[in-house]
Amino acid sequence: MTVAPITIEPMQAQYNRQVGQLLVHGFGGKFKNLTKMNDGDLGLFFEQLFDNSPTDPSSQRMVALQEGEVIGTISIKWSSESGTEHKPKKKFPSMKSFKGFRKWILFKMLIGLYFFEDHRLEAGECYISDVVVHPDHRSKGVGKLLMQWAQDFVQTEPELDRLSLYVSGKNPRAKHLYERLSFHTHLESNSLIWQLLFKEKKWAFMVMKFSKEKC
Repeated sequence: MTVAPITIEPMQAQYNRQVGQLLVHGFGGKFKNLTKMNDGDLGLFFEQLFDNSPTDPSSQRMVALQEGEVIGTISIKWSSESGTEHKPKKKFPSMKSFKGFRKWILFKMLIGLYFFEDHRLEAGECYISDVVVHPDHRSKGVGKLLMQWAQDFVQTEPELDRLSLYVSGKNPRAKHLYERLSFHTHLESNSLIWQLLFKEKKWAFMVMKFSKEKC
């Protein structure tokens, strides 16, 4: 039996619903703790988030496709600015952009997303905001393909020299996977805000550095 090829392509509006459902698989538990929303409502929220989010030239989302189905996704943001640190402005749609949700639920979701995206970039850093593979396609190399795309992106951008990401202390399996991919733990921390919002206190900040010859 021939296995259909997997391609990594830029996010398009036609994939908003499928990627929204993927994020529920990947992060639904965190946001359920915060809002008590069900899977269907969370998927709809993420879909509307994609429908209404403004374009950010310093970020990119890619999707893994197999026979037209989105089976994985990765989102990155980067900073090539000079200086030591850069904190990107978070660009979320207004609450009026979402339909069918109570204002209090929307407020909590947007607050959660604010802290979920809260990372101060250093110059030359490419940060992986999220990477998710559909449960039916895990352990098939999809995650490695997405991570390889991110590595290739950094290697082809002369201003960038490292990849970074956070991994939860509750997910040692993911941490070991990233270590096999040559990520190293740069910092371990306890976050009271994340404990309050998402019931996850311990986090490891992991970095993969690239050596580049300077002309």
